[in-house]
Amino acid sequence: MNVNEFQSKIGVLFKDDRVLKEALTHRSYLNEDEGWPYAHNERLEFLGDAVLELVTTRYLFNAFPKLEEGDLTMMRSALVNTKMLAKTAGEIHLEDYLSLSKGEGLGSKRAMETILADAFEALIGAIYLDQGYEEAEKFIRNKILSRVDEIKEQGYRDAKSILQERTQEKLKVTPTYEVVKEAGPEHQKVFKVGVYFKKKLIAMGEGCSKQEAETEAAKKALADEVV
Repeated sequence: MNVNEFQSKIGVLFKDDRVLKEALTHRSYLNEDEGWPYAHNERLEFLGDAVLELVTTRYLFNAFPKLEEGDLTMMRSALVNTKMLAKTAGEIHLEDYLSLSKGEGLGSKRAMETILADAFEALIGAIYLDQGYEEAEKFIRNKILSRVDEIKEQGYRDAKSILQERTQEKLKVTPTYEVVKEAGPEHQKVFKVGVYFKKKLIAMGEGCSKQEAETEAAKKALADEVV
């Protein structure tokens, strides 16, 4: 784990690189190297997630004073969802510096996206602890909030919102989502979710989180032109 090289790549020089090494340690690696002196990154991920949400919410609130709460929420979701965070992690080559078991490294693309997104949030948590709020905000602005124009051009309204709008308008019902199946270990679950109109199953989706699975189910329902 060449943390000096990684610090140069991300433009952050840590006062205590032990917190950075923790951020770059996946839970699975502890089973592979019992003498590894650092904790896994899940606590830092928890912290980083909160910092990321606060910084992003504050930025959008100030930058778009005319947007309603629903639009702000959807824009924030588009900026900080698993795919976007994994994409950003890929751009800084985070995977090359992550301490990860060989088995996890050979997992599916979707599972690796989740691992990278979680590690990116842990990195934010580490920057916040070591450097303070302002440096964490600077990092988030450079890596995440710089994508706002890209999100606006692509359209940030998610599939669930579009499906709900159409079903309420045309069918006078609100889609509901139900977890049909959970599989895999606790830290790497795969969820299968169904979207229902009243009690009728319309489509199914899978994902590494309930939210991702719900979104996939909504996308399939839209693709099938059920409304």
